[in-house]
Amino acid sequence: MDFLPTLWFILIAVLWTGYLFLEGFDLGVGMHMLLSARSDNDRRVMLNTIGPVWDGNEVWLLTAGGATFAAFPFWYASLFSTLYIPLVLTVIGLIFRAVAIEYRGKGHTARWTRCWDLALGLGSFVAAFGVGAALALTTTGLPIDSNGDGVGGAFAWFNGWAVLGGLAVVGFCLVHAATFLALKTEGDVRVRARRFAVRWMPVLLLPMAGWAIGVQLLNGSTITWLLVVLAAAGAVWAWLSARKDKEGRAFAGIACFVLFGAASIFAAVYPTVLPSTLDHAWDLTIANASSSEYTLGVMSVVAAFGIPLVLAYQGWTYWVFRKRISGASIPALRPVEAAVKAAKPVKAR
Repeated sequence: MDFLPTLWFILIAVLWTGYLFLEGFDLGVGMHMLLSARSDNDRRVMLNTIGPVWDGNEVWLLTAGGATFAAFPFWYASLFSTLYIPLVLTVIGLIFRAVAIEYRGKGHTARWTRCWDLALGLGSFVAAFGVGAALALTTTGLPIDSNGDGVGGAFAWFNGWAVLGGLAVVGFCLVHAATFLALKTEGDVRVRARRFAVRWMPVLLLPMAGWAIGVQLLNGSTITWLLVVLAAAGAVWAWLSARKDKEGRAFAGIACFVLFGAASIFAAVYPTVLPSTLDHAWDLTIANASSSEYTLGVMSVVAAFGIPLVLAYQGWTYWVFRKRISGASIPALRPVEAAVKAAKPVKAR
């Protein structure tokens, strides 16, 4: 009876994990453009590492939200209405980030690029913090009543779990981006990214570890604790690999960390999709928050064809753009006046 709701709970967990893994280094690169870059050439190198893939990575967020809406409409309604303010701020951050990526190269003045770099870095930070806060509150609880309505005002969601989750995703994104930049670049950007990963990885991954352990203390089992141990092993492997300049292994270790860490959190809260902090009798579960069996069945058939195609296409994209990028491969900017003059048609005599 609960097979299809359980299947879609797993699929949504996979979509959120995929989003954290793929969009994680995108958001982190945006923040590193403010934190780690030393010149405009460094920022252009960083931006070019995510240029071909960032918009495809964001699709995972849209798909996760859409799947939640279709498979668990009551979960979606309670979550998005109770977290209306932080989710709106998250969307604004994503908008500023996307516009900055597209518009940064449209002007060549220092003021123009500085403003868009600021929009990109802050937008990435706000988006990462908002997603982390929302996911943490989804797994630890919100003040919802028996109808699934939020209780307590517009900021009743703001608590220690929200802050911990926000810091967890921000810290993870910074570390993940550092291992990604070390893997995808040459020269000074690569050296600084590798140094950042070695120095800050043990500190910046602590909030996500605290989030996972906190969920285990609330709802954990032997299996979910084992997943936490595997996540910790992945983090240790990533740090040791980064120290030895094994960039591919460091990136793989971070992938294991987020994969097993997210699995431990979602597995611990199952079958609850949104706990109520007011009364656990009002928790939303896969049984009382899901769509009909028919709806889930149709969605499963569509997903069986669609998901493999999306994975194949995105994998091919990463394969095509797998080469490293260096400062020498970034062309010099043309002066605006010369570019405009060159674009003017020559009058016939």
